[in-house]
Amino acid sequence: MKLLKQIQIRSGLTVAALSILGAVTSTPSLAQSWPTKPIRIVIGFAPGGTTDVMSRLVAQGLTESLGQSVVIDNKPGASSNIAASEVIRATPDGYTLFISPTSVETVNPYIIKSNILPSRDLTPVAGIGKSQMYLVTKPQTTAKDVKELVAQAKGGKLAYASAGAGTPPHLACELFKQATNTNILHVPYKGAAPALQDVLAGQADMVCDPGIAFPHIRSGKVKLLGVLSDKRSPFFPDVPTIAEQGFKGASLDIWFGMWAPNGTPPEITARLNREIAKVLASPTLKARYADLGGENVYLDTTEFKSLLTNEGKVLSALIRDQKITVD
Repeated sequence: MKLLKQIQIRSGLTVAALSILGAVTSTPSLAQSWPTKPIRIVIGFAPGGTTDVMSRLVAQGLTESLGQSVVIDNKPGASSNIAASEVIRATPDGYTLFISPTSVETVNPYIIKSNILPSRDLTPVAGIGKSQMYLVTKPQTTAKDVKELVAQAKGGKLAYASAGAGTPPHLACELFKQATNTNILHVPYKGAAPALQDVLAGQADMVCDPGIAFPHIRSGKVKLLGVLSDKRSPFFPDVPTIAEQGFKGASLDIWFGMWAPNGTPPEITARLNREIAKVLASPTLKARYADLGGENVYLDTTEFKSLLTNEGKVLSALIRDQKITVD
């Protein structure tokens, strides 16, 4: 009887040990077996823009790293909400992913009437890079720095051009207005390029530029007075941030990230994190990002979630306080 009990105990311990071992070994086996077919990354913009080019660079790196084709599927419209809705409905198996500016989660729910709520309906995977924004003025501006520009804004009427209502360049300029306690007229355009064009032509006084003005800054066709970020730009290290010039709070980087459908196995998103980190560390990718005015900054899932939470708090309050709407 005693011997039988010992055998039963040992058998139970063996089963338990095997169960634990199975649980431990099953996680990497799923991650290692994935992917076995092409992966699709859906984005909410047409080919050729910053989001598209950045996504293609990451997709190319993942293709080489994972040994499976990673393709970009452009589904433009509704500020990425159309693309987001397609990924929300997708099977959560790691073969459909979403890349977008973070504004799809931190801005869209507050300015676009929709039942799409990325913070509820999608799982953040990783941050894949960022672009800073730059306070650029028309060539005729006599202000030599932000303090002089603010004095001019308080002494008369200035107007700023933006890429459109609710876009990051618009929100960055609204943060600048809050930080400097100025009332600068907003003139929305259909994109960052036409907004910059009217600043170049002297039709608008300033713009919060997402990086497309670099050639014109370097050639002296427009003036760069400050960087709308917590840190100086690696592309213009001698130009101080807005905060360094005495006005805190005017900081908004354009972050880009990857999401997956809810229910995607965590071991797959963990594998994606490891592969994305390797892809972003490539010197070639860094140089290609720089061509876009971007930086190859990687955020793991925890860091990316924290960014989304903090940015959402700041921008939802701004949208509410400034009564920002989209027609």
